[in-house]
Amino acid sequence: MASNPPGQCCTVGVKHEGEPTGRDIKIGNYDAYLATPDPTNAHKDAAILYCPDVIGIWQNSKLMADQYAANGYLCIVIDLFNGDALPENFSADFDLMKWLAQGSTGDNPHTAEAIDPIVAEAIKWLKSEKGIKKLGAVGYCYGAKFVARHFPDIQVGYFAHPSFVTEDELAGFKAPLSIAAAEADSIFTTELRHKSEAILSKSGYPYQMFLYSQVVHGFSVRCDLSKKVERLAKDQAFLQAVAWFDNWLL
Repeated sequence: MASNPPGQCCTVGVKHEGEPTGRDIKIGNYDAYLATPDPTNAHKDAAILYCPDVIGIWQNSKLMADQYAANGYLCIVIDLFNGDALPENFSADFDLMKWLAQGSTGDNPHTAEAIDPIVAEAIKWLKSEKGIKKLGAVGYCYGAKFVARHFPDIQVGYFAHPSFVTEDELAGFKAPLSIAAAEADSIFTTELRHKSEAILSKSGYPYQMFLYSQVVHGFSVRCDLSKKVERLAKDQAFLQAVAWFDNWLL
C-alpha cells in the first residue's frame, strides 16, 4: 500500500465560507458540480476532473472547483459515492470500512469496482459533451485512488493527502504527478511517503511531492482558515496543483 485506508480523520474539518458560482448537474445517473471558466481566460480543450474525499460534493469542494475555473480550467466534481457521501465530522465509532464495502443502505458499495464506472462516465462526458482533449485530475484523500486508476484517460495528476492508493496503482500512473502531503498524517505516513517517492523515482515521469508542516490529513480541503499556518498550507497546495497543470497539461 502506498497510502493507508481512509479513517475518521478523512472527514474531520471546517466548512468554509463563500458562495459557489458553478451549478449542480447530472452526468448520466450521477450528481456532479460544474465550474466553468470565463471565456476570456479559459484554457481551450482542457479540464480538471475533481475526485473528492468521502464527503463528496459539498461547500468546500464546490468552492475549490470554482477556484480551478477561476484559473482557466473547466472543472467538474463527480459524486463518487452515488448519493451516499458522508457528512463532515462524523462520530468516532462510525464503521468507515463497512460503509466503503456496502454503503449506508447495504447495497451501494464504494469499492473500486463500484466507483470506476462513475469516473469513466465523467471522463466520457467531458470528452463527448465538452470536447475535452487535455484532461487533468485532482484526487483528495480517497479520490486520489481513482486518479491513479484512470490513466491513460487522465493525462496529468495531482493528489492531496492520498488514501487507499496501492503500490501497483501508483506505479501504473505513467504521467506527471504532483502530491501535497501533511506533516502529521496517519494515512499517508512518513514511511509511505518515502515508499511512494521510491516508486515514482523509477517511473521515468515527472513528479513532485511537497510536505506542509503543522497541518494534518485533509488540510487542503478542510483546514481551519482562521489559523495562519493552515490557511497558507491550503493556499500553497492549491497553487501547487495549478502550476503543475499549467506546465504539464497545457
